[in-house]
Amino acid sequence: MYVPPSFRVDDPLKLSAFIDANSFGTLVSCHAGSPRATHLPMRQVTHDGICKRIVGHFARANPQWQDFEAGGEVLAIFTGPHAYISPAWYVQTPAVPTWNYAAVHVYGTPRVIDDHDRIVGMLEEMIRHYEGASKRPWDGVLPDEYRDRLIRGIVAFEIEVTRIEGKYKLGQNRSEVDIEGVHRALVDSGDPQSHALAALMRAEGMVIDPDRPG
Repeated sequence: MYVPPSFRVDDPLKLSAFIDANSFGTLVSCHAGSPRATHLPMRQVTHDGICKRIVGHFARANPQWQDFEAGGEVLAIFTGPHAYISPAWYVQTPAVPTWNYAAVHVYGTPRVIDDHDRIVGMLEEMIRHYEGASKRPWDGVLPDEYRDRLIRGIVAFEIEVTRIEGKYKLGQNRSEVDIEGVHRALVDSGDPQSHALAALMRAEGMVIDPDRPG
């Protein structure tokens, strides 16, 4: 991923938090010299809060898991809020439109997981995570025979992380007055993605949060 220095994010704890908050990603592998991708939820396994492995599963009918047999790296892409940025929001001119966004790329060596008990544990953790925000969470309890039949229809995997790249393109290369103009326009937008991008700008300390005490 092309990452200019002003947009680069290296803090491993921040990158792990981003992956956790944006865990529906895209897994890219190479098949016969061509890229192949699947969109799926992926969970991270951390040590001291730092992402060390990525786990997930394919439908067994999806042939992408067979790419793992060739070895080499795969790429897991996690994307956050993004929005169009109009030059009308800037004070300094001339200027052109752009698109601001946040993304994390995780590279690593994949392998298929065959251990039944470990697969069950992975699925239970994923269910707890995604049900956690629900007012009426599903407990995940299924008859063993039914659960195991469904497990036979998937291929679980883990990716041993070799490197992580983080990019927050939030207009850090613009002047303070232009940054404030962009933030104001994003807040005034009716687009939830724009609101989330504005919140990320505040979290990164680019603008003052008007609701913050003091």
